[in-house]
Amino acid sequence: MYAIVDIQGQQFKVEKGQKLFVHRLPGEEGDAVEFNKVLLFADENSIKLDKLKSASVKATILNHQKGDKKIVFKKKRRKGYEKKNGHRQSFTKIQVEEISL
Repeated sequence: MYAIVDIQGQQFKVEKGQKLFVHRLPGEEGDAVEFNKVLLFADENSIKLDKLKSASVKATILNHQKGDKKIVFKKKRRKGYEKKNGHRQSFTKIQVEEISL
């Protein structure tokens, strides 16, 4: 059984017990979160696309962490302009506990 869920503007295919990284969520480690925007629900026999208002995915926040550093380098040739910045995206690691219809 799996579901496709919209979590903060991104779509994820989730299964029970799966761990995944999503953009930073509010809440502390160990808190339970629930996602109600289920786009697709599938089990062994059928796939449901419509009438998923009551479907939800429950997950637990495992930890908050930052991703790898990305270097942003800007340069204009022959002008002497160079600018170097770094960026680290904040992520939340969650574990899917339950998918309910």
